[in-house]
Amino acid sequence: MQLSGPWDRAQVARFLDRTAVPMRIAVNGSQGFPVLASLWFLPDGDDLLCATSPRARLVALLREDPRCGFEVSPDQPPYRGVRGRATASLSQDGGGPLLERLLKRYGIPRDGGLARWLLTRADEEVVITLSPRRLLSWDYSRRMGAG
Repeated sequence: MQLSGPWDRAQVARFLDRTAVPMRIAVNGSQGFPVLASLWFLPDGDDLLCATSPRARLVALLREDPRCGFEVSPDQPPYRGVRGRATASLSQDGGGPLLERLLKRYGIPRDGGLARWLLTRADEEVVITLSPRRLLSWDYSRRMGAG
């Protein structure tokens, strides 16, 4: 994996582990235009894991072309984050348990309406594993007076 930017591998891993914002993922659309989606993610070693419905357009597009771009960055200053290129793989195994972990990571109450709705289809969830090929970090904390 190629790494550039101000953070080393450990700093990137720490940021991804501590940052619970949706990841933006860009995939190649069938009409030649990029398609952008936001998904909850969970770091797993060098990979990033997501879960979604098997009927999601994103899943169909990744089956056609597993190359994608992604970004993890909070919307609040100081601006910093990680973006990269990855190859995605899809699996029907483990979607339910991953969904449970994602609900916990993002602080979604298990007894709330959203969690109950998502969990009704947990056994169908597809696991998307992004294996980064290139990562770029950026951090404007010092520039913005927060470092």
